[in-house]
Amino acid sequence: MGRWLDGRGRLVVQGERDGFTVPLELATSYRARTKGLLGRDSVDGALLLSPAGSVHTFRMRFPIDVAYLDRHLRVIAVRTMQPGRLGLPRLRSRHVLEAEAGVMEGWGVRVGVRVRVEIVVE
Repeated sequence: MGRWLDGRGRLVVQGERDGFTVPLELATSYRARTKGLLGRDSVDGALLLSPAGSVHTFRMRFPIDVAYLDRHLRVIAVRTMQPGRLGLPRLRSRHVLEAEAGVMEGWGVRVGVRVRVEIVVE
């Protein structure tokens, strides 16, 4: 897996819809993780915060789906969070995936599913 850098990629969901891909933005630096989805009205695909064990939605403009991933990129919890909330930390969480509320179910992102990150070199 290695260490990722801020940038773009693809999220590949393995499971029922094996090989389903979603545009992905990687936020791995402290600055990028701190900003996250703040100040945006939407997100194209998903945002991966790494490393991260919890998130908040203070000052966010829209509700989001949050998937907590372990070190093997296996989903350990999925929650929908309204703006102005503080998410509980997940003990084994190493990465957090964020997307617009309601889309993760359609992608097949649920507890136990593994995802893969493919880096897009521009």
